[in-house]
Amino acid sequence: MATYNLTTPLSSEDTKQLKAGDTVFLSGTIFTARDAAHKRLVELIEKGEELPFDLEGSVIYFVGPTPPKPGDPIGSAGPTTSYRMDSYSPTMLKHGSKGMIGKGKRNQEVKDACVAYDGIYFGATGGAGALLGKQIKSAEVIAYPELGPEAVRRIEVENFPVTVINDTYGSDLYQMGREQYEVKD
Repeated sequence: MATYNLTTPLSSEDTKQLKAGDTVFLSGTIFTARDAAHKRLVELIEKGEELPFDLEGSVIYFVGPTPPKPGDPIGSAGPTTSYRMDSYSPTMLKHGSKGMIGKGKRNQEVKDACVAYDGIYFGATGGAGALLGKQIKSAEVIAYPELGPEAVRRIEVENFPVTVINDTYGSDLYQMGREQYEVKD
Protein backbone atom coordinates (compact mmCIF):
# COMPACT_ATOMS: atom_id res chain seq x y z
CA MET A 1 0.00 0.00 0.00
CA ALA A 2 1.28 3.41 -0.98
CA THR A 3 0.67 7.05 -0.10
CA TYR A 4 -0.16 9.70 -2.70
CA ASN A 5 -0.67 13.45 -2.72
CA LEU A 6 -3.14 14.35 -5.47
CA THR A 7 -4.68 17.62 -6.61
CA THR A 8 -8.15 17.82 -8.12
CA PRO A 9 -9.52 17.59 -10.72
CA LEU A 10 -8.39 13.97 -11.08
CA SER A 11 -7.55 12.28 -14.35
CA SER A 12 -7.66 8.63 -15.37
CA GLU A 13 -3.88 8.67 -15.04
CA ASP A 14 -4.30 9.69 -11.39
CA THR A 15 -6.95 7.11 -10.59
CA LYS A 16 -5.33 4.18 -12.39
CA GLN A 17 -2.22 4.41 -10.19
CA LEU A 18 -4.29 3.92 -7.03
CA LYS A 19 -4.97 0.54 -5.42
CA ALA A 20 -7.40 -0.44 -2.67
CA GLY A 21 -5.72 0.29 0.65
CA ASP A 22 -3.65 3.24 -0.56
CA THR A 23 -3.70 6.46 1.45
CA VAL A 24 -4.35 9.67 -0.47
CA PHE A 25 -4.06 13.27 0.64
CA LEU A 26 -6.34 15.32 -1.61
CA SER A 27 -5.89 19.02 -2.24
CA GLY A 28 -7.88 21.36 -4.46
CA THR A 29 -11.60 21.69 -5.15
CA ILE A 30 -14.10 19.01 -4.22
CA PHE A 31 -17.89 19.20 -4.16
CA THR A 32 -20.33 18.10 -1.49
CA ALA A 33 -23.58 16.30 -2.28
CA ARG A 34 -25.78 13.78 -0.54
CA ASP A 35 -28.77 11.78 -1.82
CA ALA A 36 -31.26 14.65 -2.32
CA ALA A 37 -28.69 16.65 -4.29
CA HIS A 38 -27.58 13.58 -6.25
CA LYS A 39 -31.16 12.93 -7.30
CA ARG A 40 -31.41 16.46 -8.69
CA LEU A 41 -28.02 16.28 -10.40
CA VAL A 42 -28.85 12.98 -12.11
CA GLU A 43 -32.22 14.40 -13.24
CA LEU A 44 -30.34 17.32 -14.86
CA ILE A 45 -27.99 14.87 -16.61
CA GLU A 46 -30.93 12.80 -17.88
CA LYS A 47 -32.59 15.96 -19.27
CA GLY A 48 -29.32 17.08 -20.89
CA GLU A 49 -29.27 20.23 -18.79
CA GLU A 50 -26.25 22.02 -17.35
CA LEU A 51 -25.00 21.05 -13.91
CA PRO A 52 -24.00 23.59 -11.25
CA PHE A 53 -20.38 22.40 -11.55
CA ASP A 54 -18.20 20.60 -14.08
CA LEU A 55 -18.26 16.86 -13.44
CA GLU A 56 -15.08 16.22 -15.44
CA GLY A 57 -12.45 14.94 -13.00
CA SER A 58 -14.54 15.94 -10.00
CA VAL A 59 -14.47 14.39 -6.55
CA ILE A 60 -17.76 14.42 -4.63
CA TYR A 61 -17.82 14.21 -0.85
CA PHE A 62 -20.92 12.66 0.70
CA VAL A 63 -21.27 15.02 3.67
CA GLY A 64 -23.78 17.27 5.39
CA PRO A 65 -21.51 19.58 7.38
CA THR A 66 -22.52 21.34 10.57
CA PRO A 67 -22.62 25.16 10.71
CA PRO A 68 -19.20 26.74 11.13
CA LYS A 69 -17.93 28.39 14.28
CA PRO A 70 -17.16 32.10 13.83
CA GLY A 71 -14.08 32.49 11.64
CA ASP A 72 -14.18 28.91 10.31
CA PRO A 73 -15.24 28.06 6.73
CA ILE A 74 -17.19 24.97 7.80
CA GLY A 75 -18.16 22.99 10.87
CA SER A 76 -17.74 19.30 11.48
CA ALA A 77 -17.57 17.55 8.11
CA GLY A 78 -17.62 13.79 8.59
CA PRO A 79 -18.64 11.39 5.82
CA THR A 80 -22.15 10.03 5.50
CA THR A 81 -23.04 6.45 4.65
CA SER A 82 -22.49 6.03 0.93
CA TYR A 83 -25.00 3.35 -0.05
CA ARG A 84 -27.71 6.02 -0.34
CA MET A 85 -25.84 7.33 -3.40
CA ASP A 86 -25.43 3.88 -5.02
CA SER A 87 -28.27 4.41 -7.51
CA TYR A 88 -26.77 7.75 -8.65
CA SER A 89 -22.99 7.18 -8.57
CA PRO A 90 -22.70 5.14 -11.80
CA THR A 91 -24.32 7.99 -13.75
CA MET A 92 -22.04 10.55 -12.13
CA LEU A 93 -18.97 8.45 -13.00
CA LYS A 94 -20.18 7.87 -16.57
CA HIS A 95 -20.43 11.63 -17.05
CA GLY A 96 -16.93 12.45 -15.87
CA SER A 97 -16.68 12.35 -12.09
CA LYS A 98 -13.56 10.49 -10.93
CA GLY A 99 -13.96 10.18 -7.19
CA MET A 100 -16.41 9.80 -4.34
CA ILE A 101 -15.72 10.15 -0.63
CA GLY A 102 -17.92 8.55 2.01
CA LYS A 103 -18.08 5.68 4.45
CA GLY A 104 -19.36 2.14 4.16
CA LYS A 105 -19.49 -0.39 1.36
CA ARG A 106 -20.85 0.17 -2.15
CA ASN A 107 -22.93 -2.14 -4.33
CA GLN A 108 -21.58 -4.10 -7.29
CA GLU A 109 -22.96 -1.61 -9.83
CA VAL A 110 -20.87 1.18 -8.29
CA LYS A 111 -17.76 -1.03 -8.20
CA ASP A 112 -18.32 -1.97 -11.86
CA ALA A 113 -18.71 1.73 -12.77
CA CYS A 114 -15.40 2.49 -11.04
CA VAL A 115 -13.76 -0.06 -13.35
CA ALA A 116 -15.61 1.12 -16.48
CA TYR A 117 -14.99 4.85 -15.96
CA ASP A 118 -11.69 4.92 -14.02
CA GLY A 119 -13.42 6.00 -10.81
CA ILE A 120 -12.32 5.69 -7.21
CA TYR A 121 -14.35 5.32 -4.05
CA PHE A 122 -12.45 6.83 -1.15
CA GLY A 123 -13.28 6.23 2.48
CA ALA A 124 -12.98 9.00 5.05
CA THR A 125 -12.88 8.23 8.75
CA GLY A 126 -16.32 8.31 10.31
CA GLY A 127 -16.43 10.00 13.69
CA ALA A 128 -13.58 12.34 12.77
CA GLY A 129 -15.72 15.11 11.27
CA ALA A 130 -14.22 17.88 13.42
CA LEU A 131 -10.70 16.90 12.36
CA LEU A 132 -11.67 16.51 8.70
CA GLY A 133 -13.31 19.93 8.78
CA LYS A 134 -9.93 21.46 9.63
CA GLN A 135 -8.60 20.34 6.24
CA ILE A 136 -11.30 22.40 4.50
CA LYS A 137 -9.98 25.88 3.78
CA SER A 138 -13.10 27.40 2.20
CA ALA A 139 -16.70 26.42 1.54
CA GLU A 140 -19.38 28.00 -0.65
CA VAL A 141 -22.93 26.83 -1.37
CA ILE A 142 -23.28 26.68 -5.16
CA ALA A 143 -26.61 24.86 -5.60
CA TYR A 144 -29.77 23.86 -3.75
CA PRO A 145 -29.42 26.10 -0.66
CA GLU A 146 -32.89 24.97 0.41
CA LEU A 147 -31.36 21.58 1.25
CA GLY A 148 -29.50 23.18 4.17
CA PRO A 149 -26.54 21.02 5.20
CA GLU A 150 -27.15 18.84 2.13
CA ALA A 151 -26.76 21.73 -0.33
CA VAL A 152 -24.07 21.36 -2.99
CA ARG A 153 -20.91 23.14 -1.86
CA ARG A 154 -17.63 23.90 -3.53
CA ILE A 155 -14.97 23.30 -0.92
CA GLU A 156 -11.23 23.82 -1.07
CA VAL A 157 -9.26 21.17 0.77
CA GLU A 158 -5.63 20.81 1.71
CA ASN A 159 -4.16 17.38 2.46
CA PHE A 160 -7.60 15.87 3.04
CA PRO A 161 -6.91 12.27 4.20
CA VAL A 162 -8.76 9.42 2.50
CA THR A 163 -8.22 5.72 1.86
CA VAL A 164 -8.91 3.96 -1.44
CA ILE A 165 -11.74 1.49 -0.84
CA ASN A 166 -12.75 0.60 -4.44
CA ASP A 167 -10.21 1.08 -7.21
CA THR A 168 -10.28 1.03 -11.01
CA TYR A 169 -9.35 -2.66 -11.02
CA GLY A 170 -12.39 -3.92 -9.11
CA SER A 171 -10.65 -4.37 -5.77
CA ASP A 172 -12.60 -3.76 -2.57
CA LEU A 173 -10.64 -3.00 0.61
CA TYR A 174 -13.52 -4.14 2.81
CA GLN A 175 -13.60 -7.54 1.10
CA MET A 176 -9.81 -7.79 1.19
CA GLY A 177 -9.90 -7.18 4.96
CA ARG A 178 -12.49 -9.89 5.52
CA GLU A 179 -10.53 -12.40 3.45
CA GLN A 180 -7.39 -11.69 5.44
CA TYR A 181 -9.05 -12.75 8.69
CA GLU A 182 -11.53 -15.38 7.51
CA VAL A 183 -11.06 -18.78 9.04
CA LYS A 184 -10.65 -21.40 6.32
CA ASP A 185 -11.82 -24.98 6.93
